[in-house]
Amino acid sequence: MQRLLGYMRKAIQEFDLIQDGDRIAVGVSGGKDSVALLVGLARLRRFIGIEYELTAITLDPQFHGVPGDYSAVEALCRELQIPYILKRTQIGEIVFDARQESNPCSLCARMRRGALHDAAKAAGCNKIALGHHYNDVIETFIMNLFNEGRLGCFSPKSYLSRKDLWMIRPLVFAPEKEVRRAVERAGLPVVKSKCPADGYTQRQAAKEFLAQKERESEGFQYRIFGALRRSGLDGWGFPEKQKPKD
Repeated sequence: MQRLLGYMRKAIQEFDLIQDGDRIAVGVSGGKDSVALLVGLARLRRFIGIEYELTAITLDPQFHGVPGDYSAVEALCRELQIPYILKRTQIGEIVFDARQESNPCSLCARMRRGALHDAAKAAGCNKIALGHHYNDVIETFIMNLFNEGRLGCFSPKSYLSRKDLWMIRPLVFAPEKEVRRAVERAGLPVVKSKCPADGYTQRQAAKEFLAQKERESEGFQYRIFGALRRSGLDGWGFPEKQKPKD
């Protein structure tokens, strides 16, 4: 977990993600990334020198109308002494049963974002933390390039003016393998996804493509991430290059 905390601390400081007095809603799906993010933010409070509060929020999609079991996440939050909000939704039924979307991920993501924004505001939070890691950054860049024909990625932090909320991603420097290793070594609970599209998404295709390119040319993903940072695209530039010149 110490290595993961190092990645998180670097992202928080480099992108100025958290300030004193922040009330942060942590989106916790129950997957390894969101659980690692929650525990990491809880532990960082002990020594990072920033005073902030945390609230964990889970949105249950209720796939096929069946409520998910998040008791393990609730127990973890009790152990960490973090308030926990479980919000049952009809997102799963709407996306897969009512509308039977051919591309369910796009609509599901939009609906989940909206519900999470509302839940965070209702909880009195000014920021939302999401568990996107280093590999998610690269995969998203590749998906935008190949599927939409554009250069772009989500940002380490972004302001949602309509909701007056900041979206932050403290795990963006952490490779997925380090996240997985930290969760396994710490024995953290993980709730397996019951999404009908799990394993058959555009992101999974991007993940497999990048894994193949990495086998063919070691460092392929590292070079993509470096190019994104050097470009300064979507807030990914290096801080020293963003400072105004005298």
